[in-house]
Amino acid sequence: MAPSDSSPVLQRLPLVVGALGGMLLLINRAFTPVLVTSQSRSDALGIILSALLILTGLLWQRVQPKLPEAVELVGSEGFDLDESLPEAVKLELAWVTKLLLTNTATRSLLIWYDDRVIARRGILVEREMEEPGIIVDRVMETEKPVYLVDLKLYPGRIEFDYLPENIQGLICHPLTDPSDDGEESRGALILAANAPRSYSEQDEAWIEAMAQKLSQTLAQSLEA
Repeated sequence: MAPSDSSPVLQRLPLVVGALGGMLLLINRAFTPVLVTSQSRSDALGIILSALLILTGLLWQRVQPKLPEAVELVGSEGFDLDESLPEAVKLELAWVTKLLLTNTATRSLLIWYDDRVIARRGILVEREMEEPGIIVDRVMETEKPVYLVDLKLYPGRIEFDYLPENIQGLICHPLTDPSDDGEESRGALILAANAPRSYSEQDEAWIEAMAQKLSQTLAQSLEA
């Protein structure tokens, strides 16, 4: 198997060498006036080796698919906070949002809590979130996150018009008050990426940890 950091040129090298070797063997065979037994054996061995190289090249292409292409999100860099929040909550939001933007594939994020937007950061657009859509409502109701790996495949993406129009992937994670057993989540953490299938399992685990930490801070600091 090819090493994970192989360049595209190295990945295609066995395929090119195998095809070239096979062509040269056929040309040599065509221009050989008298075929001897030893040459027949050499040609057969060469064809087998060429076929193995071609097969290896094809397998490398299958096991190491191209990474999804990233796009430049439409919008401008920004950071908005609800000024009515306590200072300690503002500091927590600044810390959490910074970590999410620098340690995951997130390029734009929004935090909805107690029926209002309390923070936005990353690539932002002028339109603001006024109320949750069907997907966000479902996340808060079920208290289970949703990961839309390739947003263009989901008709429900239109509800996220308060994010850059060309976001490629999205995670919506509930913010649940630890003291409210069985109650609907009070908010949601909405994260958007600039490439499809860009969130790894490690990213998802990091986001879950940050969401739990943020939920606890908000529940303790803000009255329902």
